[in-house]
Amino acid sequence: MAAFYDDNVGGIVPSLQVSTMLAHVRAADYNAKTVLADENCHPFSYQGTPWIIAQNGDVPNWKLLQRELLQHCKDEYLEQMRGNTDTEFLYVLLLSLLESDSDEDVKRAFEEMLRLLVQAMKDLDLPALTKLKVALVSPNRIIGVNVGTGHQGETDPAGDWRELRKSGPGTDDFALSMLLEPMYLLMGRNFHDDSTYGFEDCSVEEATSVIFASEPLTEGTDDWSTLEFGEIVFLERDGESITRTVDRLKV
Repeated sequence: MAAFYDDNVGGIVPSLQVSTMLAHVRAADYNAKTVLADENCHPFSYQGTPWIIAQNGDVPNWKLLQRELLQHCKDEYLEQMRGNTDTEFLYVLLLSLLESDSDEDVKRAFEEMLRLLVQAMKDLDLPALTKLKVALVSPNRIIGVNVGTGHQGETDPAGDWRELRKSGPGTDDFALSMLLEPMYLLMGRNFHDDSTYGFEDCSVEEATSVIFASEPLTEGTDDWSTLEFGEIVFLERDGESITRTVDRLKV
């Protein structure tokens, strides 16, 4: 069940002490086709890798696209699949493409994964809007990715997401606005231990903590910096400070 319905959360969460945390609330359609089970809930975590993953996104026709993509997946990760979600399959594909845990290789693996997805769409004539807003996390590292394809499978869809959002839910333009919307980062010092997600103001170089989210967690967005569509961000704890590097994905 969702964490906010779980009576144990209030007692468990205050006792946790971590330097890096990944959390996800699964927003799944409530219908007969959706399997609501623990096996399908993010984050996903496999043996043999330091990386765990969660995403706010969607890969249409992913089960059919597997015809072309399974050949790029390693058995050691396929054997660990327990659920039936697109995110877990992308996790298998991404891990299979990784040659090391360096920032450069993670960036290359994401680029290759999207290239393979686009090629599979072309080969099977299944172009579709694909949204990949991903958090890849290991101890003291967060890698965020905001990428995807437009309705025709293009990797460079155009439009102002704020204007497209005005078209309203259920339209192609609204779906495109959800794809093109940025992801959000909040950095600072001395995180406030309450529901405000507040930090003491400081420069990026002085920041000791960071929150990376698929949408801003507060009403006002002025304090949040953005990860634009097509970008990847590397966040790492270095001693007491946080380093941040943003790059464009070549897709």
